Amino acid sequence: MERHINTIGVLTSGGDAPGMNAAIRAVVRSARAHDINVIGVMRGYFGLIEKEFIKLTSSSVSNTIQRGGTILKTARCTAFLTSEGRKKAYDNMVEAGIDALVVIGGNGSLTGAQLFAREYDLPIIGLPGTIDNDLYGTDSTIGYDTALNTIVDCVDKIRDTANSHDRIFFIEVMGRDAGFLAQNSAIASGAEAAIIPEGKTDVDQLAEFIERGKRKSKNSAIVLVSEAQKDGVGGALYYADRIQKEYPQFDARVTILGHLQRGGSPTAYDRILASRMGYAAIEALMEGQRNVMIGIKNDEIVYVPISRAIKMDKPINKELISVLNVLSM
Repeated sequence: MERHINTIGVLTSGGDAPGMNAAIRAVVRSARAHDINVIGVMRGYFGLIEKEFIKLTSSSVSNTIQRGGTILKTARCTAFLTSEGRKKAYDNMVEAGIDALVVIGGNGSLTGAQLFAREYDLPIIGLPGTIDNDLYGTDSTIGYDTALNTIVDCVDKIRDTANSHDRIFFIEVMGRDAGFLAQNSAIASGAEAAIIPEGKTDVDQLAEFIERGKRKSKNSAIVLVSEAQKDGVGGALYYADRIQKEYPQFDARVTILGHLQRGGSPTAYDRILASRMGYAAIEALMEGQRNVMIGIKNDEIVYVPISRAIKMDKPINKELISVLNVLSM
């Protein structure tokens, strides 16, 4: 049954991503344009359970589009994984008069949103806020472009040291199950290789990289590595250790960029993307849409069932692997 929406709740969950504030701003101002009230939920699903609500107005989100992180903050919430926790969250929503929810986050956040929506027949709209760019159904996620630019800037600086000392640098970036950051930052920075989860085959990616390197005159190299675990060790450390044992003639170093990738002011692209998606979230609710993620395909806004966005693997463009292999010669 369709319900009239008077008040919308908005929260950010999971890892923060540059552009989340731009999305919050767009949700608030688009909702107010329809005379709909907005309640901000602090610290994600934890705040939903603990009733940490604040009223958001157009002035509340002034001067936030350029800020990284999230003004609503975020937190992990194990209590929301339980039916008791979700029941408490729902009761708090009802008490606060929240009729619908906009959830900004990654795979785990949208998985929680889908479960919550099914249990309590709630209209929920998801916005893909994750630097990993690993949600199915959208060409880009909020924060991905900013993280990519941050990585490239770091790699450019590290290359100066690599060249000066004739070293191989393994630079570990985020993306435990998806290699979008590693692959594209490798192309953008002119790196010699990218080792990514999608490249898992019978071919040893390290041996393949070394063999290609023998055909080149370069004495230094940059290798981007996704943080995927290998034998219980972080990706970059694993490969650097192998270099030391199997190819002792090379001098290898490791740089783990870590949470540096999450921070910083969002790029123009991420600000525009987040603004379009936040606006589209309210339009979707006005159209009676529910339990969909806002995505972008070929520069057009699309509605993707949350179930598909979280369950289907987003494939990496295999052409990108060929581009890097050829251009790194």
